[in-house]
Order: sequence, then C-alpha cells, then structure tokens
Amino acid sequence: MSVHTSVEPVEPARSPRVLVVDDEPQIVRALKVVLREAGYETVPAETGSQALDLAAVRPPDAAIVDLVLPDVDGIAVTRSLREWSDMPILVLSAVGEEEQKVRALEAGADDYITKPFGARELVARLNAALRRAARGDGEPRIEAEGLEIDLAARVVRREGEPIHLTPIEFDLLRALARNRGRLMTHRKLLAEVWGPEYVDDIQPLRTHIARLRAKIEPDGADRPRYIVTDPGVGYRFSE
Repeated sequence: MSVHTSVEPVEPARSPRVLVVDDEPQIVRALKVVLREAGYETVPAETGSQALDLAAVRPPDAAIVDLVLPDVDGIAVTRSLREWSDMPILVLSAVGEEEQKVRALEAGADDYITKPFGARELVARLNAALRRAARGDGEPRIEAEGLEIDLAARVVRREGEPIHLTPIEFDLLRALARNRGRLMTHRKLLAEVWGPEYVDDIQPLRTHIARLRAKIEPDGADRPRYIVTDPGVGYRFSE
C-alpha cells in the first residue's frame, strides 16, 4: 500500500517594506541600495502626498521621511502617518535643523538621521526602531549592561547593588528606559514626568538628569553609558 502525502508550500519570509520619502533621486538611489543589502524592500515616494497615498493603499513596516519636500514638509507627513499608524518613522534632516528635528519628533517621529549619513548608522537606527515596535511596553523589568530597573517595584540596581533614586529621578529613568534607543525630546520628557504645563522648564530637567547620571553611571557623568545626550534636542537611553 502506498501512502500519498502532500505538503503545503511554505511562502518565503516577506522582506520588511520601508517607505522612503525624498525628492532627491541620488538619496533615494543610495537608500535603495543600503536597504536592499540590509534585507528591506524600498517603496519610494517623491512627495508627501504620494507617500501618504502609497502608505494608505499598502501600509509599510517603517518610513524614512525627508524634512524638506516639494509639496508638504516631512513634519506634516509624519503627523499624518502617526494619526493611524504606529510604524517606526525616521526623519532625514540637514545639519543645523535642530528645531525642525524637535518638531518632527514631537509630531511622532521615532528618530532622525542627519545628512550626510552613514549606511551602518541608518540601518542600525532603523533596526532599533523596528525592535522597539515589536517589543511593546509590557516589560516588568529592564536590564542593560549591569543596570536593572524593576518598573513595578520602582527598584534600581547596578551590579546587584540597590541605588536610591528620588521619585522624579526614577520617573525620568523609567521614561527613558522604556523607550531605550529612541530619542526623547526635552519637551516630551518634561510633559511625561512633570506634566504638560512644564514643557518649557528645561533647566530643572538638565539638573535632574545630571543627578541621575551621578547615581547610575559607572564611569561618571562625563562618560555616560546609559543616558546619552543629543545636543539641543534631548536624551536617549542607550540601546
């Protein structure tokens, strides 16, 4: 007696799709090469309107958006995408556009890349953003190079030794660590920890960050391992 078996064909894994919004052909060509070598499929768009149409028809897994576009700016595109999607969004900016970077981050962007950019940096930032999106917010405990943060118990240890933090210091550390690798603007941190009425009080934020670093950083505040400064923009907890 012979037995016939059939095996359902297995579909190959789909490459993550990245929407690339930029009106400079050389930038788009370079990004296509970089992303293809990193295992991504590129969906190019030259304008903000075209990008929003493409995203609505077939939602991408992530987006890379230039801040300067011929019809609407990248901040408006970011805000529109964020209205219906949690996809990671990286913005491309030129040197000296700190205010634009801050506005894009506050509109919902996850991170930014400054032109001219390196291929490895861009892929690393994109990979990190996708990991964060997949990981979610349900972690009761976060560990990073000897630092342990118990979010539920509000306990912090370094190399097993407890570290006493004030409530504000713990709330700052929690906000940064839960978004590790992601840039948190001054205003976003102030709103999350102190409240929306304090978003312009940057000096107290800097003071508390300095105190927090003095307690948790093994190499001191001058060589931070965990809390990294993005000058003029904000802070990020090292990925």
